[in-house]
Amino acid sequence: MWGWLALAIGAEVTGTVALRFSQGFSRLVPSMITVVGYGLAFWSLSQALGRGMALGIAYGTWAAAGVALVALIGVFFLGESLTWVQLGGIALVIAGVLALELGGATAHA
Repeated sequence: MWGWLALAIGAEVTGTVALRFSQGFSRLVPSMITVVGYGLAFWSLSQALGRGMALGIAYGTWAAAGVALVALIGVFFLGESLTWVQLGGIALVIAGVLALELGGATAHA
């Protein structure tokens, strides 16, 4: 399950970064990478869900990891900036996913 989710995250991040370079879908290669990336991301996410991963955990992890990775790629490779408030927001998203995971673990114990 987690492998499928990791593939979904990687594909979504790849598609999102390619979207940045597609210039409104006017450049063919980045546009194709975007479409394939998002398609693979949703398919992989569906595989994780189909194998029993809880929807809240899967989607929360997918979204939080995607936000954090895209923000970091933007800072380190695309010359974008990140304020302390934005970093705090990313930390809160990640904390929310952890709370979902930990809350689910105690509910099933």
